Amino acid sequence: MRIVVTRRPPGDALDMLRSAGQVWVWKEDTPIPRHVLEEQAPRANALYTMLNDRVDRPLIDTAKRLVVISNMAVGVDNIDLVVCHERGIPVGHTPDVLTETTADTAFGLMLAAARRFRGGLEYVRRGKWDEWEPRLLLGHDVYGSTLGLIGFGRVGRAVARRATGFRMSVLYAARHRQALAEADLGAHYVTLPELLRESDHVIVAVPLTEETRGMIDAAALRAMKHTATLVNIARGPIVDSEALIVALRTGEIAAAGIDVIDPEPPPPDHTLLHLENCFVIPHLGSSTERTRAAMAELAAENVIAGLRGEPLPAEVPPPSSGGVGNRRSLAG
Repeated sequence: MRIVVTRRPPGDALDMLRSAGQVWVWKEDTPIPRHVLEEQAPRANALYTMLNDRVDRPLIDTAKRLVVISNMAVGVDNIDLVVCHERGIPVGHTPDVLTETTADTAFGLMLAAARRFRGGLEYVRRGKWDEWEPRLLLGHDVYGSTLGLIGFGRVGRAVARRATGFRMSVLYAARHRQALAEADLGAHYVTLPELLRESDHVIVAVPLTEETRGMIDAAALRAMKHTATLVNIARGPIVDSEALIVALRTGEIAAAGIDVIDPEPPPPDHTLLHLENCFVIPHLGSSTERTRAAMAELAAENVIAGLRGEPLPAEVPPPSSGGVGNRRSLAG
């Protein structure tokens, strides 16, 4: 069995894979070039991929020996699930193991953006810190405010748990109401327009689908409070970057915390990188040693099970017409 790994993973994942077959791994600290992936795919029985590898129909059509794909990520928008389903190729991903770490990141971004940490850092670096001034870099409170979660899956619920310690009122918009989680977390189910209108801080935590692509557009941003903070820990294309630039520049919203951006990675001159009220980090949502190792090893377990013809420990469900995060459902 030949296993193609598109990037060297952390932890013991490679040793696990070598116990199941011959492993070819792209050893550079850069994404695998498309032409190299195209050269390797026809000889692969398994693909162990990263979130920035495009596994589309043309590539899968050349991979006649392929029996399993495992993506070292929760999201699988980089993989054509329809053609995989047609071919009977199971697709694995890595849910659960990164939930709490990603929720930490979301909460950290919310705090950093709302309290203007970037502006404070630049103020100190530029030698402007002189005397204490009562109006300097005034931000907006998180404690006792209203949090709006777009999406109420694993990560959304984990963020809501953190919000209870800050005495926040929690609103959520999702495809389905979750009564048990509401009772446990004190969250309230609302429509998307209500959430945007009422929240002091809005966190995007839905998968990227055709329904959620561009969901946070100019109209959505105009619906938010001018004192509000927007945080995106999901996927960049869910938020319209150009609309966000306008909203931040004109004061339609107060601040943004961005872990994912469109395009990703952005060019160095991307405007969002240079706005004082936008706090951008390079897709660090699950970036701790323990979590990334757990993700890598779960992705390896998926590959090994697929090669053995066994159910994958974390298999992506077959594609459906409904889609996760349907925009109409979120809007009520």
